[in-house]
Amino acid sequence: MAESVDSLVDDLHAEADRARDPEETPEVGIVMGSDSDLPTMYGAYEALTELGFAEVTDYDDPPEARFTFETYVVSAHRTPELMYAYGETARDRGLDVVIAGAGGKSADLPNMTASIAYPLPVIGVPVQEKSVDSVIGMPQGAPITAVDAGKSFNAALSAVQVLAREHGELEQRLVDYHEDLQQGVGEDSRRLHELGTPAYRERME
Repeated sequence: MAESVDSLVDDLHAEADRARDPEETPEVGIVMGSDSDLPTMYGAYEALTELGFAEVTDYDDPPEARFTFETYVVSAHRTPELMYAYGETARDRGLDVVIAGAGGKSADLPNMTASIAYPLPVIGVPVQEKSVDSVIGMPQGAPITAVDAGKSFNAALSAVQVLAREHGELEQRLVDYHEDLQQGVGEDSRRLHELGTPAYRERME
């Protein structure tokens, strides 16, 4: 293995061996097959931060936020050892759910991560339309949850829904988020009705 991959694998196993307070470990893991997937996977970052999560970049100096997440590039094809180490250590490192995105026709990272990290829930994100069949094609008995192509924002919302069953605070954040969406639709509807279609359309341009 390359030195950079060896180092990451060692870090993941070392973190798994530490007995950290669960409140000090990330609840959500985000992995993607390449940094070229980041523009699509950034939606997960946006959703989690909008719901009050903070990103962990240093396990020894975590953010003060109660709920956190981590982000890695893990290629199923180029760095299978790293993928295996990530999935194998996910639960011991405190993760409760993983969001995995991959593109291309052989988008294997979500599926393989789900298999290795089982029974930890994994939410797959097909980065492209052509990735959908690969991501959702798990056999019976090896489940994965998946969203539509490019919908990493929804994947993050689903991850928080999983966590909300245990954390009432997160459930309330999801309720508040949904009510904000409803409020926005109601305001748009009233403006459209009162301004009329031509004037409203002009304001949108």
